[in-house]
Amino acid sequence: MQRATCGHDRAGRHDNAASARRRQAGFTLVELMVVITVIGLASAAAVLAMPGPRGRLVDEGARFATRVRAARDAAIVGGRPVSVWVTPGGYGFDERRGGQWVALPDKPFRVAQWGEGTQALLPERVRITFDTTGMADRPIVVPLRRDRTRVAVTIAADGDARVDG
Repeated sequence: MQRATCGHDRAGRHDNAASARRRQAGFTLVELMVVITVIGLASAAAVLAMPGPRGRLVDEGARFATRVRAARDAAIVGGRPVSVWVTPGGYGFDERRGGQWVALPDKPFRVAQWGEGTQALLPERVRITFDTTGMADRPIVVPLRRDRTRVAVTIAADGDARVDG
């Protein structure tokens, strides 16, 4: 009986041992290139989806300005003064009840901390009060900083709030 050589039997078919060795040899170059391409595309999408520090700070300022406008509207609708207080670390909203400032319980008016790395450049706590007509007791500029990026939220005497910078 003649033995098969080079992984083939007498009929020229591959024997199982040679096929198994070839399957265990690893990935082909094409398979590796496909995986590298997929990883590269996923990484590019992740980097493009990440906002820059300026965008995050502007978004945070816009969120604050929107909540300030909502507080002004709450003063008008509720028929009682509403205030916004701002500290270097965050802000909150109060309404006047029984001669005292009481925190507004509604979700959009809960106390909020500035996002990580964001700080209001104020020496101390500042309070702005909206009367029942929506007018602020005084205009104020709240400068915000994150790293080297700065924006300012301006609250005008008419109660409007906007992001500048």
